[in-house]
Amino acid sequence: MPSGSIHVKVSGALQDHIQQQIGDEGLYENASEYIRALIRRDLQTRDEAWDALQRELAPAMRADDSEFIAVSAEDVIRRNKRS
Repeated sequence: MPSGSIHVKVSGALQDHIQQQIGDEGLYENASEYIRALIRRDLQTRDEAWDALQRELAPAMRADDSEFIAVSAEDVIRRNKRS
């Protein structure tokens, strides 16, 4: 896969935070390494969230249509106002 460059300007608290994460005091050699780690963690979190959603919805996806009841938008709104 070809490598590309993205240039991002950060300042203030964001720049301070990045500086704390790199160099002798931080866990990362440079800002690029830190940003790549953040992106990988974001992708992993997204994949885990998708897997959790699929597990949650799996029983409903396998259920027979007769197990569901029809509700109107008004029913949903009324139910949510009570909560």
